[in-house]
Amino acid sequence: MPRIVGVDIPAEKKICVALRYVYGVGPKNALEVLKALNINPEARAKSLTDDELSRIGAYLEDHLVIEGQLRRQEQQNIGRLKEIRCYRGMRHRVGLPVRGQRTRTNARTRKGPRKTVAVKKGVKETARG
Repeated sequence: MPRIVGVDIPAEKKICVALRYVYGVGPKNALEVLKALNINPEARAKSLTDDELSRIGAYLEDHLVIEGQLRRQEQQNIGRLKEIRCYRGMRHRVGLPVRGQRTRTNARTRKGPRKTVAVKKGVKETARG
C-alpha cells in the first residue's frame, strides 16, 4: 500500500479515489491536486512512482489543511463555541444535534441508545395492594 502524508491509501483504487482516504481531502480537492501536478486521475495508486507520491504529499501539506492539523483545528473551534456558551456550544456540550435537526424522533446518533423510563404506579394502586 502506498503512503501519502502518513496514511496508507488502497493500491487497487484509482488515485483520484484513493486520495480521499486522507482526512480533509474530498473529491474536488483530489482532482485539483492531480491536475496541478499533471498526474492522470484514472491511474491506479499502485502504478504511481515514488517521485509522484512524494510530490502529491508535498503539495497536500503546502496547500491544504489535512489530517492532525485539521482535526485539532475543528476541536479548537468546538471548544471555543463551548467556552463562549453560545447555543451551538451548549448543544455540543449536551450531546444533541447542533444544526437544527429534530430531536423528538431520530437523532439517535447524537443522543445514544434509548434510555427507558419506568412508569411509576399511582398512590391509589399501592394502597390497595
